[in-house]
Amino acid sequence: MPPAFLDALAAVRRASCRKEISLREIPAPARLAPYALALSADVYERTPRRGHGAEESHGEELATGRFVLLHDPAGSALWDGTFRIVTYIRARMDAEMGNDAMLGSVAWTWLLDALNESGADYRQAGGTTTRVLSESYGILANRAETIDIELRASWTPGDQDISAHLQAWADMVCTFAGLPPLPSGVTALPHRRLS
Repeated sequence: MPPAFLDALAAVRRASCRKEISLREIPAPARLAPYALALSADVYERTPRRGHGAEESHGEELATGRFVLLHDPAGSALWDGTFRIVTYIRARMDAEMGNDAMLGSVAWTWLLDALNESGADYRQAGGTTTRVLSESYGILANRAETIDIELRASWTPGDQDISAHLQAWADMVCTFAGLPPLPSGVTALPHRRLS
């Protein structure tokens, strides 16, 4: 592996993400770049268990996402660099927020705010937001309508310190899940999503 990619992997390991997010490595896409790393993230509603020494259990999934780090030592004119980060985030929205015509713009703003607040150096950011309305019929007609927001985005990191980018993305997944931003060193109380 090229030293630049090894440095980027070390930065990923150094990243400090919120405890509400569950991160795991998944198979990376093989055809997008010679070197790649992919992570999956899930945020679940946590419900406290009763009894002495009991831990929180996982409830409903609030948000899910993918973080893919691509590296091509030859560089790419389209990327404007040798690295590219590609992300996907999906979350269920309540009806009021999900039907807001500004939701796509707000989701894009969450991305830019997260990158800027983390101090991540980036360029060539682009993406799309999609609202997905699911309606059920026939024997599934008793299911309630759902509205999901999806963000597909990519950007070129300005350096190989990917930790700030991963932290920003993880914070953004938490934002999509409806969790409030947390200052460093503050622990969140259990979250309950309103219907």
